[in-house]
Amino acid sequence: MVSFYSLLLIWAATATVWAAPSKMEEKHELVARQSTPTDETGFSNGYFYLISVGANCTVGPGGRLTAIWSGNGSSICGIGWNPGSANRVITYSGTYIPNGNSYLAVYGWTTNPLIEYYIIESFGTYNPSSGATMKGSVVTDGGTYDIFQTTRVNAPSIQGTATFQQYWSVRRTKRTSGTITLANHFNAWASLGMHLGTFNYQIFVVEGYFSSGSASITVGSGTPTPTTTTTSGLQTTTSSAPGGENVKS
Repeated sequence: MVSFYSLLLIWAATATVWAAPSKMEEKHELVARQSTPTDETGFSNGYFYLISVGANCTVGPGGRLTAIWSGNGSSICGIGWNPGSANRVITYSGTYIPNGNSYLAVYGWTTNPLIEYYIIESFGTYNPSSGATMKGSVVTDGGTYDIFQTTRVNAPSIQGTATFQQYWSVRRTKRTSGTITLANHFNAWASLGMHLGTFNYQIFVVEGYFSSGSASITVGSGTPTPTTTTTSGLQTTTSSAPGGENVKS
């Protein structure tokens, strides 16, 4: 993005945390963001949803999510599942028009270990993985994703203030529709020593921060993509989605 806010926004203790942009153009770091106690969460038409306070979001039937944002502050609109799953295949399609700091991504948490994770499908004017350590890459669902890891120290989390790891897959070629085979990312992360725990919520999110834009996305379930390739240094590991294994090193 053009710039991300380095100020840690802690609006109040709650069970939802988000990765926040930095305000200084010269500082591009990953920090956490936390929702307010008045954020709206619930279930609608079979989906879990989260809408940040003041956000202009609509959750409709059939996994439909619309969002319009502008001005100062954060707009977070997410729809998905609670709890999440290691084997879920997410489909999505629609329009996403950001102007500034924004994400279009899968977002979730696990416990034991406490992990915050993202699969970034598109973003605004700043790559959210800047400041993280690159671990490798994974080829899945028609594209290449770079894999990153970073440590959050004494940061807000779904278990209160804690030190925990963030895992990231960031798609090199942005898109606004497609299939996301979560197991391919999770298996690739595990092959790089990045292990997940027990799933908490798992949502597809449209987020804007001190920016403007709009999105209209329909989220659903699909069929797994069978194979992924993970590269780390000189080692290449190939692993399959649920239904079989094919590993080489």
